[in-house]
Amino acid sequence: MPSLAHHHSGSLVKMLYMGDSKAGKTSSLISLVKAGFPIRLQPLDNLLDPLHALIMHECPDLIDNVEFCTSRDNRKATSEGMVIAGQPRAYVDAVKMLYHWTYTDEETGEVIDYGPPSEWGPDCILVIDSLSRFCDACYDWRDSLTPKKSKSGSDYDGRAVFYDAQDRIEGMIAGLTAKKYRTNIILIAHVQYIDMPGGKKKGFPQGIGKALSPIIPQYFPSVTLLENKSGERTIYTASTANVDLANPARFRMSEELPAETGLAEFFRIARNQPEAKEPAAPPAPAPLRRPQTVTTIRR
Repeated sequence: MPSLAHHHSGSLVKMLYMGDSKAGKTSSLISLVKAGFPIRLQPLDNLLDPLHALIMHECPDLIDNVEFCTSRDNRKATSEGMVIAGQPRAYVDAVKMLYHWTYTDEETGEVIDYGPPSEWGPDCILVIDSLSRFCDACYDWRDSLTPKKSKSGSDYDGRAVFYDAQDRIEGMIAGLTAKKYRTNIILIAHVQYIDMPGGKKKGFPQGIGKALSPIIPQYFPSVTLLENKSGERTIYTASTANVDLANPARFRMSEELPAETGLAEFFRIARNQPEAKEPAAPPAPAPLRRPQTVTTIRR
């Protein structure tokens, strides 16, 4: 039996990163970009404009260190409103990327293959943005597989869809936070406030229904919260009055970190890296060692 001295604590960061809508969660990733981390984004929200603008303003030489592959279903207007065009694919495509990160470059037609994210190691960060849209995509996909009427003609019962989608999201999170999934994870989530016994409201990550939301933080050793109060954005690493948080390096880290530098500081301390003795020049872009590519011909 191994001793606790051989535990993998500190080598990887598995973070649930919560905050209200438009609090600046995605754009706060810039501190990790400046720290030199290659970041691979799965933006189901498809809201990367603020991060792109910030990087181009503050460190344009590092823009190539951030790669993204969007998984989102297209919708079309019908007489019954906006509906998904064709079979929902966003959830399936997103899960495949978490198993094996490969995509076709829309500009060049090249197939880029980075292999399994579980083998990327501690020098890369996988960001899922956001859990809310991942849950929506999962529900839409699962719902599309369910006949709206049974063979007996009874009305459609969505409870099976609901519960199965919850199980799939929980299973996905369990896989990402497992020991064998060896890369850093940031799962961005919106805060949902739920009424608790006694009348108190507590904040949890928004999932599929209220039953799943309190379960999600149980899988993460690091749970943080970003709040924007009167234009001042702060990352909280210790529990607040309404949201329970977690920080394995809480004895060595401030309970409040500025959003502009907070994520990089969290990673530095959590990974037991020394603080820079003097201001250093911005890091040179880490060379993105792209794998062998296969050129595809568009027809």
